[in-house]
Amino acid sequence: MRTRVKICGFTRVEDAVCAASLGVDAIGLVFYPPSPRNIDIAQAVEIVKALPAFVSVVALFVDEQESRIREVLAQVPVDCLQFHGNEPAGACGLYGKRYMKAVRMQDGIDISALALQYHDAAGLLLDAYHQGAKGGTGSRFDWNRIPEHCALPIVLAGGLDQNNAGQAVQTVRPYAVDVSSGVEVEKGVKDALKMAAFIREVNEGDRIII
Repeated sequence: MRTRVKICGFTRVEDAVCAASLGVDAIGLVFYPPSPRNIDIAQAVEIVKALPAFVSVVALFVDEQESRIREVLAQVPVDCLQFHGNEPAGACGLYGKRYMKAVRMQDGIDISALALQYHDAAGLLLDAYHQGAKGGTGSRFDWNRIPEHCALPIVLAGGLDQNNAGQAVQTVRPYAVDVSSGVEVEKGVKDALKMAAFIREVNEGDRIII
């Protein structure tokens, strides 16, 4: 199986178009005001409008009000939602969209139990735990904590970059990998060479497994 690649935290049209040309499967747009990668609806519309066909758009929210999420969905063509806060399963499934539930890998997390709790999710996104941050920290967690078998597809995030992407694919064999800070020159500004190298390393990891 080919490992899918999602790059998250786009703030500029040209970066998203570049990622699409390099073969990314999905781009992530952050709607979380405390984040340095936060964008407004107008920016999101311009980014999505510039994308070619077959690139999925993922909208990231953190404990957001239902009214705000619906406001975004009414104006931005979104394929999948990503919930990065403490949202219960019932709240994630209100919008008629596929969703991923992000899990910050702090002590005591039970992935198998969460897969049952969020049984209608399209996947669990596993990210490093960092107190006071909701992702995009560039920190990695112990991949050995991920169960070999899970009822939901696993999207691996947290501290990934071109130097460990291949190892991540070979070790975890996730459905997808998700990178943000690992392909940036500064927060919210992507680097074309880093994105290309990251995607190349993921593909090479797949090739070795095969």
